[in-house]
Amino acid sequence: MSVEAGKWGVIYNPKAGTRKVQKRWKEIKEYMDQKGVAYDYVQSEGFGSVERLAGILANNGYTTIVVVGGDGALNDAINGIMLSNAEHKEDIAIGIIPNGIGNDFARYWDIGMDYKQAVDWIIKNRHRKIDVGFCNFYDGEKHQRRYFLNAINIGFGARIVKVTDGTKRFWGVKFLSYLAAFFLLFFERNLYRMHLRINDEHIRGRIMTVCVGSACGYGQTPSAVPYNGWLDVSVIYRPQLLQTMSGLWMLIQGRILNHKVVKSYRTKKVKVLRAKNAAVDLDGRILPKHFPLEIGILPEKITLIIPD
Repeated sequence: MSVEAGKWGVIYNPKAGTRKVQKRWKEIKEYMDQKGVAYDYVQSEGFGSVERLAGILANNGYTTIVVVGGDGALNDAINGIMLSNAEHKEDIAIGIIPNGIGNDFARYWDIGMDYKQAVDWIIKNRHRKIDVGFCNFYDGEKHQRRYFLNAINIGFGARIVKVTDGTKRFWGVKFLSYLAAFFLLFFERNLYRMHLRINDEHIRGRIMTVCVGSACGYGQTPSAVPYNGWLDVSVIYRPQLLQTMSGLWMLIQGRILNHKVVKSYRTKKVKVLRAKNAAVDLDGRILPKHFPLEIGILPEKITLIIPD
């Protein structure tokens, strides 16, 4: 299939939020038409379809792929592109129009919820090569590799995502489900027996959560930079209740690394040898628990369209 040069392939993820999100997509489409953007768009239809659609667009020669969605949809799209048969994947430019909730990676780049501004930035087409994180694991049948842009959470952070996914149908709104999950687990503060290897250092013990970030990782790896070829790691041990409260405030302020129960690292590879009963998520997508996990970074592996 021959694609017109400069034509966008747009993936709209309608399941990213409420009816308001559906209305927002109509406004986004009308604005792109108004600006004279040449594009083809496809709509996702359930779990896994964004990944499949991104792979199809990449294989069909689209060099600009725009994701209208949140972190989860962006993660699916990156996996679709990276697992596609397209040549020169690093030259496929990814545009982001945030939609719904969970837009941590977009916020890192100061891409807010103003869709007109996001579209204008994509039209200006300013590029930046960025890193892509990966996670290798064995699923019981074969070796697998999944990719991420923001972060991997192991333990408490991933469990919040898992409970949210399980309760969002009941609440009807994902944001309310996230808050319910957070407060449900807040006072529990489970610990997980983990064994990690970071920079040839073996870390063993009862740990509440681990975040491995190429970007800010929802505030848990605030010093991470998604284009320096490194991963930042935050290992959070069990805080006392008052320490948990202060930790939340420090997380909001971007100072979580200063907390007494947090130990930070910078590395190119993390091996998770054991994390008993701990959930794992990549950019909000739950990963099958098959330890050991090998987490690494591919420097400047994809192109992102960034604000001017």
